[in-house]
Amino acid sequence: MALRNIITLGDKTLRKTSRPVTEFNDRLHTLIDDMKETLVDANGLGLAAPQVGVLRRVVIVVNNDGEMLELVNPVITAQSQEKVGAYEGCLSVPDKRGWVERSRKVVVTAQDRFGEKFSLNLEDMAARAACHEVDHLNGTIFVDLADQLFTEEELDEMLSSTEEDESAVNTEGK
Repeated sequence: MALRNIITLGDKTLRKTSRPVTEFNDRLHTLIDDMKETLVDANGLGLAAPQVGVLRRVVIVVNNDGEMLELVNPVITAQSQEKVGAYEGCLSVPDKRGWVERSRKVVVTAQDRFGEKFSLNLEDMAARAACHEVDHLNGTIFVDLADQLFTEEELDEMLSSTEEDESAVNTEGK
């Protein structure tokens, strides 16, 4: 296994559509293993092959139990109408966050590293991560979906300011 370089916004690879995986061989297994190691090293929740410069439909997603899911040729086959928003970030867009609404529950159909098909019901953060990574396979980056982007510092300042305002209201009401 080896760490792969994560490419960043501006690299044209991130805007291209990935091709389906057709050969389930040692090269694919090495890519998946390298992506998992790279994701752990980067302390992320998901990684798509285009983010490491490979235009194949492969993603790694950390589920709500902290397990890494290997999804080859993933497709979101169902989504709940219930949407939730959260500040999202991306390993390919370091130090930026943006508010993105996504379905709270999704069904993902994919193949494993050996080509066996399966489906998963994902909720909350795992559903968000799966949608985010599948977007990468189609050349879409979360910055395309966010209304506004914030640096880590701006977001921290904004959130702490909101907490202070809420605290003042709660104190005044007592």
